[in-house]
This record gives sequence, structure tokens and C-alpha cells, in this order.
Amino acid sequence: MKKATVIITALFLLLSVTAVFAGGEKETPGAETTEEGGKVVKVGFVFTGPIGDGGWTQEHNRGRLAVEKELGVETLYKESVPNTEESKKVMRDMIDQGANMIFATSFGYMDYMLEVAAENPDVAFFHAGGYKNAPNAVNYLGKMYQARYVTGIVAGMKTQTDKIGYIAAFEIPEVIRGINAFTLGVRSVNPDATVEIIWTHNWNDPPREKEASIALIDNGCDVIAQHQTGPANLQAAESRGVWGIGYHADMNDAAPEACLTSAYWNWGPYYVREVKAFMEGTWKAENFWQGYDMDIVRTAPLGKNVPEGAAEKVAEIEAKLKDGSFEVFTGPIKDNLGVLRIKAGEVPGIGDLLGMSFLVEGVIGKIE
Repeated sequence: MKKATVIITALFLLLSVTAVFAGGEKETPGAETTEEGGKVVKVGFVFTGPIGDGGWTQEHNRGRLAVEKELGVETLYKESVPNTEESKKVMRDMIDQGANMIFATSFGYMDYMLEVAAENPDVAFFHAGGYKNAPNAVNYLGKMYQARYVTGIVAGMKTQTDKIGYIAAFEIPEVIRGINAFTLGVRSVNPDATVEIIWTHNWNDPPREKEASIALIDNGCDVIAQHQTGPANLQAAESRGVWGIGYHADMNDAAPEACLTSAYWNWGPYYVREVKAFMEGTWKAENFWQGYDMDIVRTAPLGKNVPEGAAEKVAEIEAKLKDGSFEVFTGPIKDNLGVLRIKAGEVPGIGDLLGMSFLVEGVIGKIE
């Protein structure tokens, strides 16, 4: 993705992120009423990968199972759905089977979902990580940058070479924000450390991820972080006797020697909240973006090879993130070209965060 595309994306985000959509105050769409006055609900989940991928889709599926367990609601799901027009057929098939709520869990489903939403105004649609809205379609994501910062602290305390590698997916604000937060966490405890990035331009390509990880290790990096779906980067680190930071899920079991911790998702609270509100007829079409305060993002239990003092530092920062007394992107913050981006004492607004398009000081790399 080129710089211009990133900027356009940021503008869409600035316009849409805080929106409460038309129709938000209306009665919950598309649900029959039970004798008890509640709504009959069937929920469809469109997954971009297999539910056993050990990362992104696995954690969304845990959220789906939480809905079934806590609310007794019937759910439908489809694994490994391409980010193409095929996703429209999957959504339409779910609606034909009675689904009146659809959760589409990949950025690439956004435009396709909106087409189906326009055809089905009585169905509620939810898109993970997008920025376009409709009266019956919302976006949701968590403040993963908070957990990124925490894992950066662990990496910064662990590195012996002061060189950390980061395998990044695409040059979009979500990924850029994560790199920056991680780097700020690293340098909060180790100001001499740097974070070198390699862009893979995919979400899940284990051979490419391993290749990129090995390249960074050969360049002296002794901790490897990632914005990828699975544990390939961690496994590459373990094979070379260095360390890594997982993402999307607790990846300790995938590489127990290398994994220091992971920044991961906990979707259950959000999914249960939205479905429950839909059942009760109180659901409103609103975007969602929360973090530690709603237990949507988490830091996994620390691995056996974390440095001394890391547990105490992690606990301290996590407590401040939960009670709101600490903001990750508090100025002064310069970019990696030396330009002051956030003034001393300032905290960027939600639009600035969701549209972030620069790399902070300490990052080795550029937005291509």
C-alpha cells in the first residue's frame, strides 16, 4: 500500500470512527420476538482463516463459542473465506439460514459486507477493523496498541544486541500504530534499542514470515515481534536460539523456549455484549474501540525466559492502562526522520490514532 492510500484511509477513519449511525435509536432490526419479549437471534461468523490457525481466527472463534455458552444462541461459521466476492455468497447463505447478525472478521470483507448489508436492512452487520459504515453496519476493533506497548517493554528488557526485528503485514494505520506502540515500549526501558521492520504484504504466509525472520536474525536482531496470523516468526526465532513476541493469541505453546509473551485478543466480552443487546432489543449501531478497560486486549502470561524485573514492570503498566492513568502515545514523540509529531504533554485524539501514518523514532524502515 502506497503512502497516498494510507492517507486516504486515514481520512475515512477520521470521518467515521466516532459516528453513531442513522437508525441507531430504532428498534433492533430483523429479529422475531419470543413469548418472553426477547429477540430470536442466529449469528453468523465469517472467518478469514481456519479456526485452528493459532492466532487471529482462533481468538474470534473463542468469542463465538462464548456467545453460544453464555447466551445459548445458535451460531453459524465458515472458515477460510477469501477476501473476495466469495465472501458475499457466504454471508447471503448465512442469512438464508436465518442469521440476523453477521460478524465479518477480515479487513478485506469490508466493501463486500456493505453490499450485502444494503440488500438486507433488517440484518445487523459487524466488520473487524474497517472504516466504512451503513445504517445497519458497524466496525469494531480493540486498542491492541496498548498490549503492543507492554510486550515492547519485555522485548526491550530482554534484548542483548539492542536490535529487535518486527515482521509487519501491510502499511495501514492499524499495523503502523502497533509498530510504533511496540517501539515506544521498547525504548521506555532501553533507549538505545532499535526496531527493524520487514514488510511481507500478507497476513499469513509462513514461509515468507520465516524467511523474513531469519534475515532479521542474521542482521543481529535477537528478539522478533510480528503482525502476522500464526506462530511462524516465533518458530523461526526458536530454531535460531533467539526470542520472540507472539500476536493474536497466546503463542507460548508454539515456541516455549522463544516466546517471551504475546499481545492477544479476547473477543468474548464484545460479542456477548452485542448479541445480548440485540436479543433484548436495545442494540444500537455504534462503532467499538476499547482496550484493557473492557478486557478486549490482553498480554499473555510471561514465558520462562523473560528477564528479571519484567513481571513487575508489566504489572505496573497494565494497571495504569486499565485505570486510564497512562496513555501510550503521550508527547513528545518524534518520527524516525526526526520530525516532532506529537508535542510534549499532548495525547492524540482517536482520529489521529486510527489514521496514524508515520513511524516513530527508533524504527528502522519506512512506509513503502
